[in-house]
Amino acid sequence: MTPSDPCLILGHPVWFDGDPFDDPLTALRDEPDGAVLVQGGRIAAVGPAARLRASHPRVTVIDHAGHILMAGFVDTHVHYPQTHIIASYGAQLLDWLERYTFPAEAAFADPAHARAVAAFFLDEMLANGTTSASVFCTVHPGSVDAFFTEAAARDLRVAAGKVLMDHGVPDDLRDDAQSAYDDSAALIARWHGRGRAHYAITPRFALTSSPEQLAAAGALWAAHPDVLMQTHLSENHAEIAAVAARFADLPDYLGVYEHHGLLGPGANFGHGIHLRPREIARLAESGAAIAHCPTSNLFIGSGLFDLDGLRRHGVRIGLGSDVGGGSSLSMLVTMRAAYEVAQLRGVSLHPAQAFWLATFGGATTLRMDTQIGNLRPGMEADLIALDPAATKLLAARTARANSLADLLFALMILGDERAVAGTYVRGRRVGG
Repeated sequence: MTPSDPCLILGHPVWFDGDPFDDPLTALRDEPDGAVLVQGGRIAAVGPAARLRASHPRVTVIDHAGHILMAGFVDTHVHYPQTHIIASYGAQLLDWLERYTFPAEAAFADPAHARAVAAFFLDEMLANGTTSASVFCTVHPGSVDAFFTEAAARDLRVAAGKVLMDHGVPDDLRDDAQSAYDDSAALIARWHGRGRAHYAITPRFALTSSPEQLAAAGALWAAHPDVLMQTHLSENHAEIAAVAARFADLPDYLGVYEHHGLLGPGANFGHGIHLRPREIARLAESGAAIAHCPTSNLFIGSGLFDLDGLRRHGVRIGLGSDVGGGSSLSMLVTMRAAYEVAQLRGVSLHPAQAFWLATFGGATTLRMDTQIGNLRPGMEADLIALDPAATKLLAARTARANSLADLLFALMILGDERAVAGTYVRGRRVGG
């Protein structure tokens, strides 16, 4: 797909001019009666609506008056094959995999099924205002082809990869070290850098890969250092204990990945709830990132993520829905859960910080921050319009908002997909 024709989107643009974890008040910028000029699929200017209309009288005007305009949401950890097992009852992590995940993923041996679920997932994602994501597929190479094919049809900047699993899983979901390497290498050649596609080498987690497969994944990443690497880390106490018993010669859970060449810039670890001091230090030193998945951590009962502590140690963090363990594809709902988890740890997450995690922070996590994640000239025009009056209760609350931060806070606490009035990919409306 080609970029949209030039257009001027009217509304209330909001963007970041710094890291809100340094100072949430000075990092956030806005233009209450503003507009975003889109040319060639990129943001050409952000400023007062009257000035931009006067200087560009012939472009198409899209009116989102009264709506917040901001960069599209970035979901840093999600499983598209689990879309239809969302809201499944009563299991913690390891039981969840056995009871729900593995049976659902077996069906993705059928390419037609994979394509249909990928299409449904991406349309739901866009309806929720998420324009980019880092996505786990299944062990089947066809599940990756299906996902990237549907993403390309929607012109999305996304990362994804074939799950690698050769240990402790059903036979119909098992690969081996060599086939994992060969299949992933072929998928990298086929998809990485094609259009807006990014490949992510994807060992599911330490318990489902042999040391030989983890080493193969590390060797593959060394051969293709420009791709991403995504997996899971320290989500659940039983999982951590099992990893410690299986890899008793290594210092900790992160040490398993580190030993096999799977730690560094571009590494994106889902969860990271129960980390030891050495692991935190190495995550920060290596430039790796954590995907904070609060709805999943609460729903599966995994624990309370230490967002404030990890940020103070310099660890990169984005937000992830982690559907289907997570209970919503909405990043507004995810931000609300992140706020509630932080409250339980004695910290109030500022709305500027929450929206940063869901946009530019996520883009930074995925090494896409020169392309997406902020309403700044030169960035790709993936953006959303949020309606502060989408529901009666939200309208009643936002009518009393006394600042931009207060308005955003109400949106993240009371909002969901109904608040997404428009989703734009490279300036073209695709949802909302």
